[in-house]
Amino acid sequence: MADSPGGGKHQGGSKSAASLMENLLGLLRIRVKRGVNLAVRDVRSSDPYIVIKMGKQKLKTRVIKKDVNPEWNEDLTLSVTDPSIPVKLTVYDHDTFSKDDKMGDAEFGIVPYIEALKMDYEGIPSGTIITRVQPCRQNCLSEESSIRWSEGKVVQDLCLRLRNVECGEVEIQLQWIDLPGSKGLS
Repeated sequence: MADSPGGGKHQGGSKSAASLMENLLGLLRIRVKRGVNLAVRDVRSSDPYIVIKMGKQKLKTRVIKKDVNPEWNEDLTLSVTDPSIPVKLTVYDHDTFSKDDKMGDAEFGIVPYIEALKMDYEGIPSGTIITRVQPCRQNCLSEESSIRWSEGKVVQDLCLRLRNVECGEVEIQLQWIDLPGSKGLS
């Protein structure tokens, strides 16, 4: 009787929440700053928004009307359990009466950022560059990305060149949030 399917499921539910916290390294806050020279998908402009995916998580920004150089300055937060999973970013043009058009995508890895988080920064002045990530075929960086120590936090600025589209870049910044009770990075 103890092996009833209902009872087993309930225990599995609470157990999986606990194991999620055990596997959770922390939260990655992605500040979606702005888009630069995005593709025109409507008559003269576009109504862009961004969807960010990591594994099964999916987040999106608000739509900015008629702007190919939109300023979002919006924070999206992902739970990180496996830093080797790349983050995918896709820009869409919001259409009222038809399917939203894709305006390019980009992908970036967070391993260099996670590695930088594990270092000790005691006594290091704010603004110090910890490491630099060079643009290459394995990433979508349009320019060198620096990971720096800024006001007690490790931040990474990225300028991503969009793929599968004629033009456009997206500027984002990564920040880390430690969670009490999570596995952490140590």
